[in-house]
Amino acid sequence: MSTMISLKEVCKSFGGIVVADHISIDIQRGEILGLIGPNGAGKTSLFNLISGVYPMDSGSISVAGQSLDGLPLHHRARLGVARTWQNMRLFATMSVLENMLVAPRNYPGEHLSQIIFHPRRVAQANLALRERAMTILGRMKLEAIAHASVNDITFGQQKLVGLARALMNDGDCLLLDEPMAGVEGQAYDTMKAIVRQEAEAGRAVCVVEHNVSFIKDLCNSAVFMASGKILERGSVETLLSSKTLSQLYFGA
Repeated sequence: MSTMISLKEVCKSFGGIVVADHISIDIQRGEILGLIGPNGAGKTSLFNLISGVYPMDSGSISVAGQSLDGLPLHHRARLGVARTWQNMRLFATMSVLENMLVAPRNYPGEHLSQIIFHPRRVAQANLALRERAMTILGRMKLEAIAHASVNDITFGQQKLVGLARALMNDGDCLLLDEPMAGVEGQAYDTMKAIVRQEAEAGRAVCVVEHNVSFIKDLCNSAVFMASGKILERGSVETLLSSKTLSQLYFGA
């Protein structure tokens, strides 16, 4: 395996609150890394630093050897950094399919010159993206609701649509922020299967999750964070048997 996501001595604070304290992590292609820890540990903040929502105070972040330092969020997305959100951030006035069509990282219709001078190319790209979106929805058994408003589908389906939208960015970096929160039944099994398949296809996947069973089932290794620091990294079994984790995370 080769390193896809690399963080070196990344620091970030808001006033006196430190959310990233000299964080160094490498995530490999094909790896599913779990980020676990109590609320306020800095897990989502780390995703915000990788994806460009927050600027770093110091340190460096790279994807596939290319530095992300100073790049805005949309440039990072075009380099293949895709993520989901705790609150999903779906567009409530749009259909499931329309939500997915905003996510591809290389779309010629974003450029006015392409629309004016190459309308056929744009039309072909639109068709290809719709076909790709329907294929992804088919993997998730959601093709029947493609034209439904996201407000009219279940919470579990909305979570899957959030993942499906992230997959429309076909890059190699996938950040999943609490994908299983509130998800159960068929949606849970589907989510787990899709995440595993994406890693097997070569993506580097990082998951923030409080569902310990999900972490145990999927993750090759895990990082335990608290107060913006990495306290331990190792196999999921090793971390779950850690006294530090038991005291800070489970309140033992």
